[in-house]
Amino acid sequence: MKVFGKTQIVSTLNLELAIQRLEEGFIAFSAGKVQVPPVQAFAFAQANGDCCVKSAYVEGSDTFTVKVSTGFYDNPSNGLPSNDGLMMVLSAKTGQPLALLQDEGWLTCIRTALAGRIAARLLAPRQVHAIGILGTGMQARMQLEQLGAVTTCRKVIVWGRNQRELEAYKAFASGLGYQVQITHDAEDVARGANLIVCATPTREPLLKNEWVQPGTHITAVGADAAGKQELDAALVARADRIIVDSLSQCSQYGEISHALKAGLINAQQLAELGALLAGRAQGRDNDDQITLIDLTGVAVQDAQISSCALACLDG
Repeated sequence: MKVFGKTQIVSTLNLELAIQRLEEGFIAFSAGKVQVPPVQAFAFAQANGDCCVKSAYVEGSDTFTVKVSTGFYDNPSNGLPSNDGLMMVLSAKTGQPLALLQDEGWLTCIRTALAGRIAARLLAPRQVHAIGILGTGMQARMQLEQLGAVTTCRKVIVWGRNQRELEAYKAFASGLGYQVQITHDAEDVARGANLIVCATPTREPLLKNEWVQPGTHITAVGADAAGKQELDAALVARADRIIVDSLSQCSQYGEISHALKAGLINAQQLAELGALLAGRAQGRDNDDQITLIDLTGVAVQDAQISSCALACLDG
């Protein structure tokens, strides 16, 4: 079994190929051509942390993947990254382990950020006058990096609770060429931006329905486990188009689950990203619509990003 470290993985991954593989994976998943066993989830309340184990096999692939991903959200105060993890790629022909990708959670972060990029390309309004980011962590940074490829907008409004982390995010975003406004009030983001990414582990809604402007697109990535919620359920119900990465998964947890349980929406209003990519679902019709995508993270993304990383590493 080959073992690769984060530096090797980051330096060789072809992002355009990764996007192609991810889109193919979403389409295959929505077509019922992917085996995705139930997610194993752990919660460590005393450490403000969680862990998930995901695995997937895409029909016809030579490999399958098992991924362990952790998020311990007090780590930055101790000088440690909040996310970590690894992926193991195994042969679908012999069952032998082929590679251990010790990516320290980076592959999970980049596949999530690339899914946000795909979503923005498909659903964002034609004219983005400001990007809104909820959160100041690694995912909040990577989402902004990827949005630069799909919109010419270079104004960003960033919400966070910690002033020092907000200042660090401002320096990061300024380095990318953005005009940056930082705030402790999520209403500023909602009223000032029409492309919003929510990337926090909060368990209390941050965005209220009455704040969000017509024509806004929202990419929600933070509510990736039971109990997490970033959006007011009434805001979810107000959306004109609701896209999910997985109907079954988002019905159990994520933003959509709260609105479903409250009876504010029904399953017929939802469509999967794979169906949208395949032309079997409808996206944005006009720039007055509110669009929402709930990205809880599907194991097919891990299978696709890991096989892509391994192909790039093998040259």
